[in-house]
Amino acid sequence: MKAKILLVDDEKNIRMLIEDCLEAAGYEVFTAVDGEHGIEKFADNSFDLVLLDMLLPGIDGLEVLSRIKSKKPEQLVAMITAHGTIETAVDAMKLGAVDYLQKPFTPEEIRVLVKKILERERMAEVPGENWISCLERAKLKITQRKFDEAIEMLKRTFEFSPEHPEPFNLAGAIYELKKRFSDARKMYRAALAIDPGYKPALDNLHRLTQMNYLEEGLDLGHFETQEPGK
Repeated sequence: MKAKILLVDDEKNIRMLIEDCLEAAGYEVFTAVDGEHGIEKFADNSFDLVLLDMLLPGIDGLEVLSRIKSKKPEQLVAMITAHGTIETAVDAMKLGAVDYLQKPFTPEEIRVLVKKILERERMAEVPGENWISCLERAKLKITQRKFDEAIEMLKRTFEFSPEHPEPFNLAGAIYELKKRFSDARKMYRAALAIDPGYKPALDNLHRLTQMNYLEEGLDLGHFETQEPGK
C-alpha cells in the first residue's frame, strides 16, 4: 500500500515540484493551498506524513502544526521553511514536528527526507535491542511528545553504544525542551567529549550558553570599548 502524504504549501511551483517527485517515488500525495484547507484535508483523511510550510496565508504553519498534533498527537509532521533558524526549528519541535526542510531544496532532498522519516517510524515498530533501533524509537517518542519515554530509550542507546554523540545530543535537546538546562548542558558536553567537532552539539551548547547570558541580563550583541583614560 502506498504511503499517503499531505502537502500544505501556498506556492504552486513548490507544490508541483514536491508532488511530482514524491509520486514518482511511489507515494500518494494530497495537496492543500493554505492552512485552513490543510486542516480540512487532514480531518477528512488519514496520512502517514504531513509536509507543512511554515509561512502560510491566514493560519500559519506553527498554528496548523499545533492543531494537527492536538487532534492526533502521533501524527508525523515535517516543516518546510525559507527561514530555517535554530529558533524556528526549536519552536516546531516543541509542538511535535519530527524534522524540517529549508528552501531552496532539490527533489532528491525531498525524497531522502520523506524516506528517512517513514523508515524511522517502521524501525521504531520492529522489536529488537541495538543502539540504532533504540535511537529510532527515541526519535519517534519525541515526535509523540513522550519525552520521558524518549529519555529512557536514549539511556538504552548509551548502554549499547556509548561512543556515538547523537544520542547524547538528542537527550540534551529533550532536557532543554523540559527547561532542565543544567542537564541539557551536561548532555551536549558529553556529546562533544566523544566528538569535539560534532556540529549539532556545538550549536546547541552555544545557543544555550547565549540564552542563559541573556536571561541574566548580559547582552552579547554589539558593544563598543573605550581606551583607558577616555
